[in-house]
Amino acid sequence: MKIEFLYEDDDLVVVNKPSGLLVIPDRFNDELPSLNKLLEAKLNQKIWVAHRLDRDTSGVICFAKNEQTHKYLSTLFMERDVNKFYAGLVTGIVIPDQGRIESPIAEHPAMNGKMIVAKKGKMAVTDYKVSEQWPLYALMQFQIHTGRTHQIRVHMQSIGHPIVCDELYGDGKPFYVSLIKRRYNQAKNEEHEKPLLSRLALHAYRIEFEKADGTLVSVDAPLPKDIAATVNQLNKWTKQV
Repeated sequence: MKIEFLYEDDDLVVVNKPSGLLVIPDRFNDELPSLNKLLEAKLNQKIWVAHRLDRDTSGVICFAKNEQTHKYLSTLFMERDVNKFYAGLVTGIVIPDQGRIESPIAEHPAMNGKMIVAKKGKMAVTDYKVSEQWPLYALMQFQIHTGRTHQIRVHMQSIGHPIVCDELYGDGKPFYVSLIKRRYNQAKNEEHEKPLLSRLALHAYRIEFEKADGTLVSVDAPLPKDIAATVNQLNKWTKQV
């Protein structure tokens, strides 16, 4: 699996994580590939995990190259001194088109690996803004101020706009061009229409923080091809609201 390097110095490395790749090995199945092990093999050195992304979320993620930097970055994330920005496709017309969600998140009492909004949970804060709005979908920008598990996915579900292709918090259905193109003609050599997007439509596109010496690190990862292609098709076949 190809890993795109976005930034690297003596202390840390920032890469663009592909969707579907674990950040660290699965404790139940350590045979699955993980980003940290792939990077250690690529760099031929030990690295430390500073934060995480969901397996199906793509985008910017940072690793420390030494224990001192790992300790520093861990403190930054703990004290919320890191700016984390995401882009995502959600279902429906989002009203209002920008706002803040402040809802505590806790583990689901019956479903392992799933989270819910619950009064007894840990407080989670997500800012959101609509970038582009169509009748059935919206392209969103998010900034999270806390780092709860599945935070954006849970918060968007809680206001009725789950992330597209989210199997855990939405209907999980792939996105097909035929959903928005009225007279869709399937290619003659195709038995079934291929989905344009079949994975969680969530992407970490920017991370910003200051290193211990005051150097500003600001790294961007453009929208991946599958999400960008979906946006292009929405603009082509659907009028914006």
